[in-house]
Amino acid sequence: MITIGRIDKADFPELNLQNIKVKVDTGAYTSSIHCHDVKEVESEGEKYIEFEILDPSHPEYENKVYKVKGYKEKAIKSSNGTTEQRFIIKTIIAIFNEKLPIELSLSERSDMKFPVLIGRKFLNNRFIVDTSLTNISFKLKMKKNKNS
Repeated sequence: MITIGRIDKADFPELNLQNIKVKVDTGAYTSSIHCHDVKEVESEGEKYIEFEILDPSHPEYENKVYKVKGYKEKAIKSSNGTTEQRFIIKTIIAIFNEKLPIELSLSERSDMKFPVLIGRKFLNNRFIVDTSLTNISFKLKMKKNKNS
């Protein structure tokens, strides 16, 4: 298994996001990403969700509406103890020079320092968390790019 620190930076190529700050949270089961204007839409008999990633105050914000057909809805208990219905999408995370599948709940996280939270479902059987370390994957990526 790979050692990951408490925070890092990762890419989400399908969402056109690079070097996004992620917080590793072993207390959270589901991973999540900061989104806004999330809504379920039906057109010509097909349902899909629309959402914007991040918000205008974030430097990586693109003012782009994403549309996803393959999604699910799930009740998720937040850190403050309240349960809410959230949409879950499947995408790819690029971390430790690997591209791995990840499920992300779409969550309004504007008051949080990190736009992405990485939970146990993604971490299990892949990573060991060392809370004394930070940006291990990002440093590895920068070293690889420097040597290329």
